[in-house]
Amino acid sequence: MKKILLLALLSLFITPSAWALSAEEKGLKIAQKADELDTGWGDQMQTLEMILRNKQGKESSRQIRGRSLEVIGDGDKSMSIFDTPADVKGTAFLSFTHVNKPDDQWLYLPALKRVKRIASKNKSGPFMGSEFAFEDMSSQEVDKYTYKWLRDEKLDGKDVYVIERVPVDKHSGYTRQIVWGDKVIDHPVKVEFYDRKNSLLKTLVFIGYKQYLDKFWRPDQMHMVNHQNGKSTLLKFSDYSFNNGLTDRDFDRNSLKRAR
Repeated sequence: MKKILLLALLSLFITPSAWALSAEEKGLKIAQKADELDTGWGDQMQTLEMILRNKQGKESSRQIRGRSLEVIGDGDKSMSIFDTPADVKGTAFLSFTHVNKPDDQWLYLPALKRVKRIASKNKSGPFMGSEFAFEDMSSQEVDKYTYKWLRDEKLDGKDVYVIERVPVDKHSGYTRQIVWGDKVIDHPVKVEFYDRKNSLLKTLVFIGYKQYLDKFWRPDQMHMVNHQNGKSTLLKFSDYSFNNGLTDRDFDRNSLKRAR
């Protein structure tokens, strides 16, 4: 009996690989943990400045109001309303993210007074002339990707994990994304996007995370650089607020026309 117990105890030390996670399992667990930590915010509102910069460095600016509704068991709902400049004033974008089917997205164009549905095959196109694609405007639900942990390292003095995620959607404009996540706050600090030819297309950097409600981390800025056309887009966030009493009615298709 003592010999059997001794062998059992030794096996705990000499075969640790039997319990080691694969790179795919580890990547998935990292994504699941980050998602769990950012659950429970309910609804959110914020204002944004979108700064578009062309290859020559010329800039133009747009003012946007954003709001989001957390949906447990499916993807989140969000709306963006453009206030300036005059040529886009009143334009509104509505997105229903889904976990196991294509997202639903609509764009209200006040000049035409009609709602345009964004087809799944067109979601890799640019969002309102920016370097963000329509698919970038959806919430990043765990089941929308498969994952693989690549390594741990330091980035700008921070301890980060590096994972690869591959979109499940066949209409995605990306073959894969490489994500650097801050180990302390479990949020991305950098993402590289690779196009359908598996060439580096864009890099997104998250700047100035702050904590709200003693739990939820949100960035001050998101900077997207397109390496293939030389353009970039900077999103500057302010006036975050939570638990505003938003409901599904604030995110139905009719709310696009009511948006002011």
